[in-house]
Amino acid sequence: RKTKKQNTKYEKDQELHPTHSFLWRWNEKDFNNMTCNKAGTVEESLKNSPKFAKTAEKNKEKELVIIRDGKAISPHLPCTLIKKGDRLTVKYVKAVERPKKPIGAYVSLCRNKPPSNLVMFHVLTKGGKNIVRIMKNSALRAFQEISVYAYKGERVKAALKRDGRLHSSIFKKNFVLSNKSTSVKTELSNPVDELNDETFQIILLDKSDPPPSLPGSLDEKLEPNQEMTPRNLVLEIPNSKRTQNQLCFQFEKFVKGIKTLVPTLSHFQNLFRVDFGQSTQMCSEVRTMKRLMCLSDSAGQVRINGQPNGSGFLLFGNYAFTNGHVVKDIYDKQRSQFNEKVSVHFSYESVDQTEGALDVLELVCFELKPDVPGGDWALLKLSAHQRLPPGLLEHIGFPPKDGGICIIGHPEGGVKKIDPCLIVPSQNRLQVVERHYRENQGPVQFVTRSFFEGVATSVDRKSFLTYESCFYYASSGSPVFDKHCNVVAMHSGGYIYRSANGETKSVIEFAHPLLAIMERLIIQMTLKVLWFVKLFICLENFHILSSYNQTS
Repeated sequence: RKTKKQNTKYEKDQELHPTHSFLWRWNEKDFNNMTCNKAGTVEESLKNSPKFAKTAEKNKEKELVIIRDGKAISPHLPCTLIKKGDRLTVKYVKAVERPKKPIGAYVSLCRNKPPSNLVMFHVLTKGGKNIVRIMKNSALRAFQEISVYAYKGERVKAALKRDGRLHSSIFKKNFVLSNKSTSVKTELSNPVDELNDETFQIILLDKSDPPPSLPGSLDEKLEPNQEMTPRNLVLEIPNSKRTQNQLCFQFEKFVKGIKTLVPTLSHFQNLFRVDFGQSTQMCSEVRTMKRLMCLSDSAGQVRINGQPNGSGFLLFGNYAFTNGHVVKDIYDKQRSQFNEKVSVHFSYESVDQTEGALDVLELVCFELKPDVPGGDWALLKLSAHQRLPPGLLEHIGFPPKDGGICIIGHPEGGVKKIDPCLIVPSQNRLQVVERHYRENQGPVQFVTRSFFEGVATSVDRKSFLTYESCFYYASSGSPVFDKHCNVVAMHSGGYIYRSANGETKSVIEFAHPLLAIMERLIIQMTLKVLWFVKLFICLENFHILSSYNQTS
């Protein structure tokens, strides 16, 4: 039962963000209904739809454009500005730079403000006379207008910067907004309060430098290309200097107390940190790298229904290896076939490449025992309608105990990459785990000690090849090469966590030794052959017995 205080808070939240519905569609297809009951951005609301999430994953290298009433709204537009019955069309255009995470920092800071505090105005995508370019992405010029949201009390310049779609040159000259209907000009230092639902064109007033920002305004705290974050959006509270000094003094005292509790590294640990981070074993001879580049042709990307799901490599002929866990969710054991379309792409080295797909005809052998060395693999038979790269079977070798290695695959579902890194010997694994734990200490502990203790227990008993790599999601199944260009293991996983600053990190990564995989493959194939031989003998005996009965 909710208390009176909880009911009051719930009613207040409902008032700030009432549940609302809107329609959306991909390109010009049929509309889908979306009900939103939580404050956030339009993109965050759309991601609640599995259909949109699938489309977004497919186009993650492109820029999201959302159209409402013929105007391009920002993906980080507060969802409270979307009204019942609004129809949104979702498109993706080629990005001029790698898409960043949605700019939701300012939205989250103002999440508890009612919709009445929001202002929406519109800007033409083509500037006035003597203006060559105002949009950062020229593809947006296909739409006549963009819609920009703002909060009452902030300046026009701050709203345009946060929008993120205008070219940085707009903020380096004396530009103003000219009302499309009245031709009345509004300087960028003006508040946004009176601009609601008006349409403007950006014009060049003169070629002089822009006027200085007003004291205390948001835009004086941001550089033209600086990204909006909670850190640089917080403004100084008036008459707060004394309180700030007291809090800083208490914080410094608190931090000093923490530092006294952190144990100093032993001499051995310090040696380990220097040797591991600066070892020359990561350096490779030019001829070695040339040979690896040739062998990299045999590494490929495993896709399910056209979407990247892992990596793999050609073993021999038209047979390829990947991890068992890459395809386990789509394999029907009873019917011995895949439920979805699986393909392997060996030439995906540029985002523009679309050819080179080889369909998987069947799953020849499969095993998924992740805790057993060599127990996570799948052998795929590929169609051979095009020329295949050479297989890596003849290059199999024993995994080294230390030294440099190279992983070649498709991390994050992207193009083919190579990561030179160092093996973490078994005796040093716990020190790597401890280092990650120490690096994540602070006033607020974002990753619990129990997580690192679990990792330490797990890696201590694994008889796998371990290392520290930048290959995370969708890189399972990548071949691991030693310094002699022998393929020694199959990259299989790691221990992922999110650090205090929001970065995805891994404590340590591991690979199954390829010789162990081959041993288990041979055993499984031998058992299959023995089963067929036994079946053949039984059928022969049955045939002999039937002939004897007929004779009798």
